Amino acid sequence: MRCLPFSLQLFRDLQRQGLDATNIWADQHRYGRSRSWYRHAGALEDDLRWLITVGVLRREVDGQGLTSRFRLTPLGRQLLDDQKTPLSQKASLLDHLRHQIRRFLSF
Repeated sequence: MRCLPFSLQLFRDLQRQGLDATNIWADQHRYGRSRSWYRHAGALEDDLRWLITVGVLRREVDGQGLTSRFRLTPLGRQLLDDQKTPLSQKASLLDHLRHQIRRFLSF
């Protein structure tokens, strides 16, 4: 979680309500943690899908099926409630390298 450019506020908002990738992308000041941000909502959605893969997020479901909105899973809530949440720590270069290797090997 700390290797992605998302702020703690994004995860708090995802805990309260589902959010669409386009809305997240449009509010960089609220949801961005670093100076680098996505060039388009599709790239941001790729990272949100990665968080689904590792079990932190899920797609919101309504009466018609899956929606374009994301929510926290119970694991994501547990990580968020932990006092030493991964987002409060800065990711090291080694953390970023491990993150990229895991993502590469998962596809």
